[in-house]
Amino acid sequence: MLEYIRIDESSRKPKYKQIVDSIIHNISIGNLKMDDKIPSINQFSEEFYLSRDTVEKAYSILKERKIISSIRGKGYYITRTQLISKINILFLINKLSSYKMRIYNSFIDAIGGNSHTDLHIYHCDETLFLNLMEKNLGAYDYYVIMPHFKNEDLHHVSFSDKIIKAIHKIPKEKLLILDNNKMDLDEGIVEIFQDFEADIYGALKDGLASIKKYKKLFLVYPEKSVYPYPKRILHGFRKFCVEFDLQFDIIDEVYEDMILKEGDLFITIEEADLVSLIKQIRERDFTLGESIGVISYNDTPLKELLGITVISTDFQKMGETAAQMILNKEKGKVKNPFNFIERQSL
Repeated sequence: MLEYIRIDESSRKPKYKQIVDSIIHNISIGNLKMDDKIPSINQFSEEFYLSRDTVEKAYSILKERKIISSIRGKGYYITRTQLISKINILFLINKLSSYKMRIYNSFIDAIGGNSHTDLHIYHCDETLFLNLMEKNLGAYDYYVIMPHFKNEDLHHVSFSDKIIKAIHKIPKEKLLILDNNKMDLDEGIVEIFQDFEADIYGALKDGLASIKKYKKLFLVYPEKSVYPYPKRILHGFRKFCVEFDLQFDIIDEVYEDMILKEGDLFITIEEADLVSLIKQIRERDFTLGESIGVISYNDTPLKELLGITVISTDFQKMGETAAQMILNKEKGKVKNPFNFIERQSL
């Protein structure tokens, strides 16, 4: 391994950083592989006439980033080879849905090839999230986190004391929060968020002219779900209906053999409820968009193809904005666009 290392005496770059960069470079081009043993601190310092403190500082950085590890009595070994680029990113999402993957894919497209991004899903589970955080602390240049969790009653929560404590261990300049901004974190952290209450209220207000032709609004909000939804969606819906004096009801699912009436307008959140509702509307010879209306929460290409009206954040924009803020080293809070898109189902 010592043959691969290059220390430039004339460089202004600190020697410890040259060691770190040289080892990372040799991993990236395949000279060093998983479980390869590397020289001891004493060997390294003697070979390159460096102080022991310089080599020890370099090894400490590599250990912190989990690129090398030490085994007592045996030495140092390469433990991580899927790095290695100028920017290493941990991307934590709460569920593997088409919406979350659109954010992730647009992020990957925008961040470019000069980075490596590891995707992990924690399924709204606090314990799994905390384990992932502990395991990967210090190993990445950036941590992109979508904070959505569930409690024992399967209700949505944005955070807990343990979650906040774990996130505070990440340096502010390395942290980017996506989708949910209710964690009340310090200034200087990047946040690209939905405002769930204001978003649904504003989007429905944009569609008020078409919505008012219906007699009663139904929000299908799953009260208990494996992946629960923010209560703020309910608050925004209620606010809209009360302000514009609209009859409304909130139900937790689209039931089999649902009683449907002409003049009903349904807002669905989960895909299963949307499919069940459309199927029942067709089976009973109602006309979608005339006798019964449907609005779906979160847009997809299939909904566009089928002519389903949606209220939706711009998932592609969220991913792109996150990538650009990392690349440009920007800080601040950015509200992601949320739109009412009217199609034939209304």
